[in-house]
Amino acid sequence: MNEITLSESHFELMQRALFQDGSTERCVIFFASQAEKHDGSVRLLVREMLIPDDDDYSLRDTTEAELVPAVVARVSKKAKTEQLSLIFVHSHPGEAFPHFSTTDDAGEAHMATFLAHRTPGRLHAALVVSKGGLRARVLGAGEGIRVIGLGTQRTVLFDPIRDHRAMNAQFDRQVRAFGTQGQHAIEALCVGIVGLGGTGSLLVEQLMHLGVKKFILIDPDVIELSNLNRVVGANHGDLGVNKAKVAARGIRTFAPDSHITVVEGDITHERHARALFDADFLFGCTDSHGSRAVLQQIAYQYLLPCIDMGSTITASRGEVTGIFGRVQLLTPGQACLTCSSLLDPEQVRRDMMSEAERTLDPYIVGAHEPAPAVISINGTVVSLATTMFMAVVAGIPSDGRYLLYNGKNSSLRRLHAAAHPNCYICSYRGTYARGDALRLYARGD
Repeated sequence: MNEITLSESHFELMQRALFQDGSTERCVIFFASQAEKHDGSVRLLVREMLIPDDDDYSLRDTTEAELVPAVVARVSKKAKTEQLSLIFVHSHPGEAFPHFSTTDDAGEAHMATFLAHRTPGRLHAALVVSKGGLRARVLGAGEGIRVIGLGTQRTVLFDPIRDHRAMNAQFDRQVRAFGTQGQHAIEALCVGIVGLGGTGSLLVEQLMHLGVKKFILIDPDVIELSNLNRVVGANHGDLGVNKAKVAARGIRTFAPDSHITVVEGDITHERHARALFDADFLFGCTDSHGSRAVLQQIAYQYLLPCIDMGSTITASRGEVTGIFGRVQLLTPGQACLTCSSLLDPEQVRRDMMSEAERTLDPYIVGAHEPAPAVISINGTVVSLATTMFMAVVAGIPSDGRYLLYNGKNSSLRRLHAAAHPNCYICSYRGTYARGDALRLYARGD
């Protein structure tokens, strides 16, 4: 199904603009990039918003709002020049759930015909909003479009397909915690996980028990003997087997009706990273700076919420000197890993190299030293991440979106990182909501 994704801030601006005068209809226009999924459906990713002035209306009363031709000409020119889609939004007064009127039908049909010639090959949409909710559809057509609001929470603002499935008794205790709506929200998601080692394998266990049924699992590595102390579901018979395959086997054993895509590759290669475009929610369970750099770009460029996590144990002369964990949400309004000073540019450069390039690079000396890792520390970090996931998609009351765990002094701190206004990843001037219009900063080989 086609979707529209807009940030919490754009949604709030839209609400204020439309209802500043509750007695008359008003309009706003969103400009959006397109992102095509592998099934052919399209995500419209809202980048910016136009709020018309009073002089921009040729007609505005309690039942109708019409913009002057000059405004339509201006926004259609911008859409053509910058290869953007248009989302026309107007309000209906009152508290009832809105419906498109016959006047809306006639106006949209004319606009859809005009834009089909002006911007061929692009999907445009219409929204009608009241204080009772909103409804969305393809411009000039009856086909509904799902609308997602994204920020510290991922909220389905409108879904033309209502979920009437009976709740599985298996999830009764969860439903008692966050309700039927929250459980349906979890089950509807396709979750992409990058890295199926110590943290990723534990994450799969928790998500499948929550009811997630659709997974995209990506990992280039195979099970080694030293992995068996922390990779859940793996055994001696799995030595040499890809980690994502081992995780997929565990999911299918628990939930045979699950839909799983396994990618035996590294997302620093664009051909592997593109598999994540079909996901609704992402998790980063990798210790590679290069793969984290690509993953965060996908999160902001395609407006896909991502929880990145990591755990570290420091040791000296056989003694543990520090136990740390980090869980961080990457989403509109939250700082990316670059703004948080968590990515090492030199490490990103190295991770993007081929083996031949690494061999020839004079700045790479010696082999990578494996870091200490213990399953219980991984488990603590993964549980924090899963709880954050439930807060984002199911609305459980937990407002931390950037957490630091210190196991040595048994503390958990909530942090806030400031997003740089000119960041090349998470700002409007960077990759934010550009969708398919921008290539990933990944290897093309």
